[in-house]
Amino acid sequence: MTITLIDISNHMRKLIYAINLTLDGCFDHTNMVPYEDVFDYYIDLVQNAGAFVYGRKTYQLMVPYWPDVIKDESSTESDIEFAEAFCAVDKMVVFSRTLEKAEEENTEIIHSNLYEEVLKLKQQEGKYILAGGVDIPSQLIALGLVDEYHFVIYPIFAGKGKRLFEGVDLAERLKLKLVDTKVWESGCVLLRYVKG
Repeated sequence: MTITLIDISNHMRKLIYAINLTLDGCFDHTNMVPYEDVFDYYIDLVQNAGAFVYGRKTYQLMVPYWPDVIKDESSTESDIEFAEAFCAVDKMVVFSRTLEKAEEENTEIIHSNLYEEVLKLKQQEGKYILAGGVDIPSQLIALGLVDEYHFVIYPIFAGKGKRLFEGVDLAERLKLKLVDTKVWESGCVLLRYVKG
């Protein structure tokens, strides 16, 4: 299905898409060692978010994993800091055709109308919205709803695995503008883009 991009007003909450990638474009988190310096960046990103938007797969990777980290006495200080930020978010929106109920009280399960529901979320007051995973963010990108992209490139070649945006069919080329970069000691690189 081909979807036409739309222009979103600057008066709405910003929707940020953040993801880790290997040099060959793979996104499978099992291919990447979690570096402490990159993790600090994600803690900050999550602490300043007002809402998360996920699909079922990403939601079920995150919950109950992060809420359980807080209760686990063997968790590292960084893990607990991230988990507390994750659990403190105002709202989590999960798009799923099959999930019936959420684990967390601040979570809403939505079964349809991705465009309308995310647009409503963007029109609400609050801090930025953070999207994670691949399937739902790919649809959000195709719908023109993503305002900012944070790609953290890991210094490895996965050699196999799914690559970002495989099977995504944009109606027109999406040009982005690079607004920030950061290089960590680990060799990971942050590339931050906005719609150009």
